Amino acid sequence: MNNPLQDVKVGDLLPELTLPAINRTTLALFGCASGDLNPIHIDIDFARKAGMPDVFAHGMLGMAWLGRLLSNWAPQSRLRSFGVRFQGITHLGNVITCRGRVTEIAEVNGERCARVEVATVNQYGQVKIAGDALVAIG
Repeated sequence: MNNPLQDVKVGDLLPELTLPAINRTTLALFGCASGDLNPIHIDIDFARKAGMPDVFAHGMLGMAWLGRLLSNWAPQSRLRSFGVRFQGITHLGNVITCRGRVTEIAEVNGERCARVEVATVNQYGQVKIAGDALVAIG
């Protein structure tokens, strides 16, 4: 069977994934689905008491979107590792674009793998989450 990932090279960009603007409904649905009902993400009064102007997105929501970016590019079964660093708050109204770029091709545990740098960026160019993944391509 033909493997479309066999021709991956350093510098290749993953197809971008742009999500609708963050809204309260998305936060409530993600909170219920994930079990993360921290009120800072769904209760404006709580968020304001904590010193925030309003609720904001769960960090794991952004990571989930990066997971979707990766699994749109390669089958989930090829994902060998995936980690992120939360670098900024994703506020209501932010339009998030998930991006990925192949930074290395290497043999890892006997498999040909691509290291992919990933990030979520809002409409103002601010990086909210950055990380990398290792994807088997051979």
